[in-house]
Amino acid sequence: MAGQSAIEWTEHTWNPITGCTKISPGCKHCYAEVLARRLERMGTPGYENGFGVSLMADRLDAPKKRRKPTTWFVNSMSDLFHEEVPFDFIEKIVQTIWDTPQHNYQILTKRPLRMVEFFDSRKVPANAWLGTSVEDKKYGMPRIPILKRVHAEVRFLSIEPLLENLGKINLHGIHWVIVGGESGPNARPISEDWVLSVRDQCVAAGVPFFFKQWGGRTPKSGGRKLQGHTWDGKPVIDDDTKGLQVGV
Repeated sequence: MAGQSAIEWTEHTWNPITGCTKISPGCKHCYAEVLARRLERMGTPGYENGFGVSLMADRLDAPKKRRKPTTWFVNSMSDLFHEEVPFDFIEKIVQTIWDTPQHNYQILTKRPLRMVEFFDSRKVPANAWLGTSVEDKKYGMPRIPILKRVHAEVRFLSIEPLLENLGKINLHGIHWVIVGGESGPNARPISEDWVLSVRDQCVAAGVPFFFKQWGGRTPKSGGRKLQGHTWDGKPVIDDDTKGLQVGV
Protein backbone atom coordinates (compact mmCIF):
# COMPACT_ATOMS: atom_id res chain seq x y z
CA MET A 1 0.00 0.00 0.00
CA ALA A 2 1.31 3.41 -0.98
CA GLY A 3 -0.63 6.63 -0.92
CA GLN A 4 -0.82 10.31 -0.17
CA SER A 5 -0.27 11.11 3.49
CA ALA A 6 -1.97 13.48 5.91
CA ILE A 7 1.24 13.58 7.96
CA GLU A 8 2.48 17.15 7.70
CA TRP A 9 6.19 16.38 7.32
CA THR A 10 5.93 13.92 4.45
CA GLU A 11 4.10 13.52 1.13
CA HIS A 12 3.32 9.82 0.65
CA THR A 13 3.48 6.68 2.74
CA TRP A 14 4.86 3.32 1.59
CA ASN A 15 4.07 0.25 3.69
CA PRO A 16 5.76 -2.93 2.47
CA ILE A 17 5.57 -3.98 6.14
CA THR A 18 2.70 -3.56 8.58
CA GLY A 19 2.40 -4.37 12.26
CA CYS A 20 4.61 -3.84 15.27
CA THR A 21 4.98 -4.43 19.02
CA LYS A 22 5.24 -1.91 21.85
CA ILE A 23 8.63 -1.27 23.42
CA SER A 24 8.42 2.09 25.22
CA PRO A 25 5.95 4.67 26.62
CA GLY A 26 5.61 6.44 23.28
CA CYS A 27 3.92 3.29 21.95
CA LYS A 28 1.12 3.29 24.53
CA HIS A 29 -1.55 4.86 22.32
CA CYS A 30 -0.12 3.86 18.94
CA TYR A 31 -2.16 5.37 16.09
CA ALA A 32 -0.96 2.67 13.69
CA GLU A 33 -2.29 -0.11 15.91
CA VAL A 34 -5.71 1.53 16.18
CA LEU A 35 -5.85 2.02 12.41
CA ALA A 36 -4.64 -1.50 11.67
CA ARG A 37 -7.37 -3.01 13.87
CA ARG A 38 -9.96 -0.91 12.06
CA LEU A 39 -8.63 -1.98 8.66
CA GLU A 40 -8.67 -5.61 9.79
CA ARG A 41 -12.35 -5.34 10.71
CA MET A 42 -13.04 -3.78 7.31
CA GLY A 43 -11.32 -6.66 5.53
CA THR A 44 -8.68 -4.40 3.96
CA PRO A 45 -6.02 -6.40 2.07
CA GLY A 46 -2.74 -6.49 3.96
CA TYR A 47 -4.32 -6.32 7.40
CA GLU A 48 -5.60 -9.87 7.71
CA ASN A 49 -3.06 -10.27 10.53
CA GLY A 50 -4.26 -7.16 12.34
CA PHE A 51 -1.25 -5.46 13.90
CA GLY A 52 0.95 -8.53 13.73
CA VAL A 53 4.14 -8.01 11.73
CA SER A 54 3.42 -8.81 8.09
CA LEU A 55 5.76 -8.64 5.09
CA MET A 56 4.20 -7.78 1.74
CA ALA A 57 6.51 -8.42 -1.18
CA ASP A 58 3.86 -7.23 -3.65
CA ARG A 59 4.33 -3.68 -2.35
CA LEU A 60 8.10 -3.53 -2.75
CA ASP A 61 8.03 -1.85 -6.16
CA ALA A 62 5.30 0.70 -5.42
CA PRO A 63 7.57 3.80 -5.46
CA LYS A 64 8.97 2.76 -8.84
CA LYS A 65 5.57 3.45 -10.37
CA ARG A 66 5.80 7.14 -9.47
CA ARG A 67 8.23 9.15 -11.59
CA LYS A 68 7.54 12.51 -9.95
CA PRO A 69 10.09 13.20 -7.17
CA THR A 70 8.31 12.42 -3.91
CA THR A 71 9.09 12.23 -0.21
CA TRP A 72 8.04 8.83 1.13
CA PHE A 73 7.55 7.88 4.78
CA VAL A 74 8.61 4.23 4.87
CA ASN A 75 6.44 1.96 7.02
CA SER A 76 4.14 4.44 8.69
CA MET A 77 2.29 1.35 9.89
CA SER A 78 5.31 -0.53 11.23
CA ASP A 79 9.01 -0.30 12.12
CA LEU A 80 11.45 -1.28 9.38
CA PHE A 81 13.93 -2.53 11.97
CA HIS A 82 11.52 -4.62 14.01
CA GLU A 83 13.13 -7.84 15.20
CA GLU A 84 10.69 -9.94 13.18
CA VAL A 85 11.71 -8.33 9.89
CA PRO A 86 14.61 -10.32 8.35
CA PHE A 87 17.54 -8.40 6.93
CA ASP A 88 17.02 -9.93 3.49
CA PHE A 89 13.59 -8.27 3.29
CA ILE A 90 15.02 -4.96 4.48
CA GLU A 91 17.62 -5.29 1.72
CA LYS A 92 14.83 -5.48 -0.86
CA ILE A 93 13.30 -2.27 0.50
CA VAL A 94 16.67 -0.53 0.47
CA GLN A 95 17.25 -1.72 -3.10
CA THR A 96 14.04 0.03 -4.16
CA ILE A 97 15.41 3.19 -2.53
CA TRP A 98 18.65 2.82 -4.51
CA ASP A 99 16.64 2.23 -7.70
CA THR A 100 14.58 5.44 -7.32
CA PRO A 101 17.07 8.28 -6.71
CA GLN A 102 14.45 10.86 -7.70
CA HIS A 103 12.66 10.23 -4.39
CA ASN A 104 13.57 10.88 -0.76
CA TYR A 105 12.71 8.26 1.87
CA GLN A 106 12.12 8.92 5.56
CA ILE A 107 12.78 5.89 7.76
CA LEU A 108 11.85 6.21 11.43
CA THR A 109 12.60 3.56 14.06
CA LYS A 110 12.43 2.99 17.78
CA ARG A 111 15.06 0.29 17.28
CA PRO A 112 18.19 2.21 16.21
CA LEU A 113 20.53 -0.54 17.43
CA ARG A 114 19.14 -2.87 14.78
CA MET A 115 19.47 -0.07 12.22
CA VAL A 116 23.14 0.27 13.16
CA GLU A 117 23.59 -3.49 12.84
CA PHE A 118 22.02 -3.53 9.38
CA PHE A 119 24.03 -0.63 7.99
CA ASP A 120 27.28 -1.69 9.62
CA SER A 121 28.16 -3.60 6.46
CA ARG A 122 25.94 -1.71 4.00
CA LYS A 123 26.02 1.80 2.59
CA VAL A 124 23.10 4.11 3.32
CA PRO A 125 21.53 5.50 0.12
CA ALA A 126 21.95 9.28 -0.11
CA ASN A 127 18.17 9.65 -0.49
CA ALA A 128 17.40 7.71 2.72
CA TRP A 129 16.76 9.92 5.75
CA LEU A 130 17.23 7.91 8.95
CA GLY A 131 15.48 8.89 12.16
CA THR A 132 14.64 7.67 15.64
CA SER A 133 11.75 8.39 18.00
CA VAL A 134 12.41 10.28 21.24
CA GLU A 135 9.52 10.56 23.65
CA ASP A 136 11.19 10.84 27.06
CA LYS A 137 14.51 10.79 28.90
CA LYS A 138 14.60 7.13 29.93
CA TYR A 139 13.74 5.40 26.65
CA GLY A 140 14.03 8.05 23.95
CA MET A 141 17.14 10.06 24.71
CA PRO A 142 19.52 7.03 24.69
CA ARG A 143 18.48 6.37 21.08
CA ILE A 144 20.08 9.61 19.86
CA PRO A 145 23.76 8.63 20.19
CA ILE A 146 22.94 5.26 18.64
CA LEU A 147 21.39 6.95 15.60
CA LYS A 148 24.53 9.05 15.17
CA ARG A 149 26.55 5.88 14.59
CA VAL A 150 24.84 5.47 11.21
CA HIS A 151 26.50 7.35 8.33
CA ALA A 152 23.41 8.85 6.71
CA GLU A 153 23.11 12.04 4.70
CA VAL A 154 20.18 13.09 6.91
CA ARG A 155 19.64 11.96 10.50
CA PHE A 156 16.50 13.17 12.24
CA LEU A 157 14.58 12.98 15.50
CA SER A 158 10.83 12.52 15.80
CA ILE A 159 10.04 13.83 19.27
CA GLU A 160 6.42 12.71 19.22
CA PRO A 161 4.62 12.27 21.45
CA LEU A 162 6.72 14.56 23.65
CA LEU A 163 5.95 13.29 27.15
CA GLU A 164 8.25 15.37 29.35
CA ASN A 165 10.93 18.05 29.36
CA LEU A 166 13.92 16.41 27.73
CA GLY A 167 16.47 18.87 29.05
CA LYS A 168 19.72 19.36 27.14
CA ILE A 169 19.83 17.53 23.77
CA ASN A 170 23.11 16.96 21.95
CA LEU A 171 22.12 17.93 18.41
CA HIS A 172 25.57 17.56 16.88
CA GLY A 173 25.16 15.31 13.85
CA ILE A 174 21.37 15.74 13.79
CA HIS A 175 19.93 17.44 10.70
CA TRP A 176 16.22 17.77 11.51
CA VAL A 177 13.92 17.68 14.55
CA ILE A 178 10.15 17.09 14.55
CA VAL A 179 8.11 17.74 17.71
CA GLY A 180 4.48 16.92 18.38
CA GLY A 181 1.92 16.17 21.05
CA GLU A 182 -0.12 13.00 21.32
CA SER A 183 -3.59 12.73 19.79
CA GLY A 184 -6.55 10.51 20.51
CA PRO A 185 -9.18 10.13 23.25
CA ASN A 186 -6.51 9.29 25.85
CA ALA A 187 -3.89 11.80 24.69
CA ARG A 188 -1.31 12.63 27.34
CA PRO A 189 -0.70 16.35 27.89
CA ILE A 190 2.17 18.36 26.43
CA SER A 191 3.64 21.54 27.90
CA GLU A 192 4.58 24.57 25.86
CA ASP A 193 7.77 24.89 27.92
CA TRP A 194 8.89 21.43 26.78
CA VAL A 195 8.37 22.38 23.14
CA LEU A 196 10.10 25.74 23.50
CA SER A 197 13.11 24.07 25.08
CA VAL A 198 13.57 21.85 22.03
CA ARG A 199 12.87 24.67 19.59
CA ASP A 200 15.35 27.02 21.22
CA GLN A 201 18.06 24.36 21.16
CA CYS A 202 17.39 23.71 17.46
CA VAL A 203 17.56 27.41 16.63
CA ALA A 204 20.83 27.78 18.55
CA ALA A 205 22.33 24.75 16.80
CA GLY A 206 21.04 25.70 13.32
CA VAL A 207 18.96 22.53 13.08
CA PRO A 208 15.65 22.76 11.13
CA PHE A 209 12.70 22.54 13.53
CA PHE A 210 9.25 21.24 12.57
CA PHE A 211 6.34 21.57 14.99
CA LYS A 212 3.74 19.06 13.90
CA GLN A 213 0.86 19.50 16.34
CA TRP A 214 -0.27 20.15 19.90
CA GLY A 215 -2.45 17.06 19.72
CA GLY A 216 -5.58 16.42 21.70
CA ARG A 217 -8.63 14.34 20.91
CA THR A 218 -7.81 14.61 17.20
CA PRO A 219 -4.43 15.40 15.57
CA LYS A 220 -5.75 18.77 14.38
CA SER A 221 -7.72 19.79 17.47
CA GLY A 222 -4.88 21.67 19.13
CA GLY A 223 -3.56 23.28 15.96
CA ARG A 224 0.06 23.68 14.88
CA LYS A 225 1.05 27.20 15.89
CA LEU A 226 3.73 27.76 18.49
CA GLN A 227 3.63 31.26 20.00
CA GLY A 228 1.64 32.41 16.99
CA HIS A 229 3.98 30.96 14.37
CA THR A 230 4.04 27.81 12.24
CA TRP A 231 7.38 26.02 12.27
CA ASP A 232 7.93 24.00 9.09
CA GLY A 233 11.71 23.63 9.03
CA LYS A 234 13.08 20.79 6.92
CA PRO A 235 16.48 19.76 5.59
CA VAL A 236 17.28 21.30 2.22
CA ILE A 237 18.52 18.74 -0.28
CA ASP A 238 20.21 19.53 -3.57
CA ASP A 239 18.10 17.63 -6.10
CA ASP A 240 21.06 17.09 -8.41
CA THR A 241 23.51 15.69 -5.89
CA LYS A 242 21.18 14.68 -3.05
CA GLY A 243 23.62 16.53 -0.82
CA LEU A 244 22.47 18.18 2.38
CA GLN A 245 22.52 21.95 2.17
CA VAL A 246 21.95 24.62 4.82
CA GLY A 247 18.69 23.86 6.65
CA VAL A 248 15.78 26.24 7.08
